[in-house]
Amino acid sequence: MTAKEVITDEIPPLMHTDSGEKALIWMEEFKVSHLPVLKNRNFVGLVSENDILDKKDLELPLDVLFDHLPRPYVFEHAHIYEVLAKMAEHRISVLPVLDSNENYLGCTSVYQLMTLIANTTSIKEVGGIVVLEMNSADYSLAQIAQIVESENAKILSSFIMSSSYTTKLEVTLKISEVDLSRIIRSFERYDMTVKASFQRSTDQDDLQFRYDALMNYLNI
Repeated sequence: MTAKEVITDEIPPLMHTDSGEKALIWMEEFKVSHLPVLKNRNFVGLVSENDILDKKDLELPLDVLFDHLPRPYVFEHAHIYEVLAKMAEHRISVLPVLDSNENYLGCTSVYQLMTLIANTTSIKEVGGIVVLEMNSADYSLAQIAQIVESENAKILSSFIMSSSYTTKLEVTLKISEVDLSRIIRSFERYDMTVKASFQRSTDQDDLQFRYDALMNYLNI
């Protein structure tokens, strides 16, 4: 999925002649803290609520209030991962999308992206979630998938989190099974650390799983 496909029609751009007061009203109306600013249909930059509130006379136009505005954007063919990365990098609620000639096409928002991700098949599909913690050198999606599939289940989606402060990875798996007891025990047999799990199971199965976990702990 590309940036052009996630453009929202619900958030209009400001013009450089619009006042700071109008910008704040629109931000409140559209539930965002940033808005793109255009001049002659060209993207000038992104104005933030905090920057406007720092100004004294909000009746002045934006091009008088600001000599310069930051210009974070993505091109229309950028992958959605790049869109997410850019928004996280700049900590912005709205991201402009430009064509190859840097003409403004529209923008996308955090709300738009989160709604899109939440409505994807893998997120809405019934199943359980397992979070594994491992050294980055030990990570192998092929091995993880083999363990899951050996229990007649499938990985619907996976997400990896890493940090520059550690060599550890946190691997989040959405799995096709609601009851993850057998799969968790399989991970543990392969000495994989299950950091967390989110599942629905019967009380008896849950009690048995907790009992087995306790026995494994006592046998260490």
